[in-house]
Amino acid sequence: MAAPPASADAPRLPPPPAAAGDGPHRPAERSETACEDRGSARTVSSGGGHHWPGGLWSSNAESLDRLLPPVGTGRSPRKRTTSQCKSEPPLLRTSKRTIYTAGRPPWYNEHGTQSKEAFAIGLGGGSASGKTTVARMIIEALDVPWVVLLSMDSFYKVLTTQQQEQAAHNNFNFDHPDAFDFDLIVSTLKKLKQGKSVKVPVYDFTTHSRKKDWKTLYGANVIIFEGIMAFADKTLLELLDMKIFVDTDSDIRLVRRLRRDISERGRDIEGVIKQYNKFVKPAFDQYIQPTMRVADIVVPWGSGNTVAIDLIVQHMHSQLEERKLRWDMAALASAHQCHPLPRTLSVLKSTPQVRGMHTIIRDKETSRDEFIFYSKRLMRLLIEHALSFLPFQDCVVQTPQGQDYAGKCYAGKQITGVSILRAGETMEPALRAVCKDVRIGTILIQTNQLTGEPELHYLRLPKDISDDHVILMDCTVSTGAAAMMAVRVLLDHDVPEDKIFLLSLLMAEMGVHSVAYAFPRVRIITTAVDKRVNDLFRIIPGIGEADPGLTSGAPGPGGPESPPQGPASCPR
Repeated sequence: MAAPPASADAPRLPPPPAAAGDGPHRPAERSETACEDRGSARTVSSGGGHHWPGGLWSSNAESLDRLLPPVGTGRSPRKRTTSQCKSEPPLLRTSKRTIYTAGRPPWYNEHGTQSKEAFAIGLGGGSASGKTTVARMIIEALDVPWVVLLSMDSFYKVLTTQQQEQAAHNNFNFDHPDAFDFDLIVSTLKKLKQGKSVKVPVYDFTTHSRKKDWKTLYGANVIIFEGIMAFADKTLLELLDMKIFVDTDSDIRLVRRLRRDISERGRDIEGVIKQYNKFVKPAFDQYIQPTMRVADIVVPWGSGNTVAIDLIVQHMHSQLEERKLRWDMAALASAHQCHPLPRTLSVLKSTPQVRGMHTIIRDKETSRDEFIFYSKRLMRLLIEHALSFLPFQDCVVQTPQGQDYAGKCYAGKQITGVSILRAGETMEPALRAVCKDVRIGTILIQTNQLTGEPELHYLRLPKDISDDHVILMDCTVSTGAAAMMAVRVLLDHDVPEDKIFLLSLLMAEMGVHSVAYAFPRVRIITTAVDKRVNDLFRIIPGIGEADPGLTSGAPGPGGPESPPQGPASCPR
């Protein structure tokens, strides 16, 4: 059946060249790899505190390697019924070192809010037309991290017992708009465009039901939404920045559907053909093909049309460049000069004991063992001080003598610690020593040495963190850039701003003001605040550069008496 001509608003891109006597050219499908080289590589550097050359890096490489799959482990192919997020950290790995090559730049402004939404692409077309393959080719050609591929197959409605029986006998129409949960699709896409974390259902076509565990997607600079009814809902159309219709010959679609349903969904040939003639083909004629007129671009021959895909990618690159945010560190540094410190800041009382410990860890002649010992003592005091800001309620208990005691108990649900790697990792033992069974999450943020911007490389957060009080830990905060990004990540995961506690061993006034200005309800807690940073945005007088070796206590290459060396490697 010939396709109707596209409207003037939907240019039909030319079909791909074909060799004489051959069918349309279809390049071999490129495999999706777990690791990609994205230009100039940058070695992960620690942020804030003392640093010792040589052994500490190699001895603590596992602190980053533990976040990643083993070298040589391949990724399982993506099932068509699931959505995915391309947020795995681009990296290069050797036996001793992990090198991150790209990360997600800031998606928010100096106010901590997202000024521009993620770029959303809709891919429509008939069943088995090659939408998913085209989406993968666009992702690979874009060559940018943090791309979310959202499949409409994930959003089939939950079937009743009667409907499940019909589906088992190929008598349920999965190719009708009523089969999809459009309300959930719209709300999910809205949250993704706003930079929020979302939970996406996973549909199992063998049992015709949603699986118990939903998939979490987060961190979208680009969203690719694909499905047969991608253009069937008016509200959904308004959320899409680009609409692409993949037009493939009906015979090819039938062959692909036979192969897919038999091999992946446990169907038989007779059942597939019956369902195709009864539901799939009529639905294409009635609901899917007419949506071609609302598409911005029509791609004939699907994944075989590399010319069309290249043109689409070029347009998307220009759109992403227009949406890119630029950070001005100098403006950030001067924005709050001479302002009083915010009321949300709490500094550990400067007793003679606290001053004495600061004197020891700031002294360049201090041995490594002493620096580790007194830093841990200060961290323990800092955690204890922070816990006093948690909500408590009255309670009555009975003593061993049988008497009532009117006391206090924690009024929240749970406490979760989140460390900003790598330096924030040094504070985890102190938190675990004070809070029993505390859950720990990690966020890896590094500074781009070329742009000076923080970049998000990796995150692993506990489930249902939105109900918890979150203690966010970083050893030092100078500009506040990394802390702001970490807070933004927590807010995107629906953690209330007033439930976030930012803890740091040492802060600069600039960092305190930056975080408090962007997030006025975040509680900021530290043991000391230094007044200034130098031209390299390092805290003055500061304490040097902290290293995760603090947690292990492993001696450096010069033995336990090796003095700390060097300033902080990057502003945080």
